[in-house]
Amino acid sequence: MLDITFYSTTSKKPISLSCSEELYQWLIQSDFSEIGVSRPHTITLDDEAVCLDLVDLNKGYIPNRQRLRAFLVEATMQEVNTMLNQLGDEPSSQAYQAATYKLRKLQELRHYIEDEAYQYLERI
Repeated sequence: MLDITFYSTTSKKPISLSCSEELYQWLIQSDFSEIGVSRPHTITLDDEAVCLDLVDLNKGYIPNRQRLRAFLVEATMQEVNTMLNQLGDEPSSQAYQAATYKLRKLQELRHYIEDEAYQYLERI
């Protein structure tokens, strides 16, 4: 499992989203990895200043947050079509879980991208 972590400059704790190697590779090869540039930022974690390579979600003429959200909405729609084709009319519970994994992770990513309390994204 690999992580994508969201950081806040307020008192909100960082959130790490774990994803499978397969999903992470898909994200790396998609536009997700092209949106925003990781740059060194100093943030406070557990009362300590830490310098991390982060994507500023509010940076850009068209903010990275808006661009990532648009990408995730489009990717989610494509994944819904793929999932419905794979599942058929009466999927087993195991088939349902496997087919919906990517969709659930895309939704979770979108949720944190839209949460304006998080200013930074780290792709680990």
